[in-house]
Amino acid sequence: MNLDKSTKRIAKRVKKGFQGYPQITITYLGESVDSAESVKCANEVVLGFILEEGAPVQEQRFASEGDARFDETIQTTLLKVIERTEAKTVVEVAGVAVKKV
Repeated sequence: MNLDKSTKRIAKRVKKGFQGYPQITITYLGESVDSAESVKCANEVVLGFILEEGAPVQEQRFASEGDARFDETIQTTLLKVIERTEAKTVVEVAGVAVKKV
């Protein structure tokens, strides 16, 4: 599956808002070189899965040499995980968070 198709399908699921559980949260992480500088490259993705309300979050991490938001393999994998878990809600954290060391 190509990158454009994967990102559009994920964005469509995110746009629907809360639809119930199971829920998947996608967070992009990157490293900041300077504290005043914003993070521009997301080299890691954290996928959080919640089966039901009150259940613990199960996390899976994916790393990339470049920007994970534009990595076809990672985006396709995220979409397949969403589909296979039959997630009713997909949440994407806006922007790129600073990865804690």
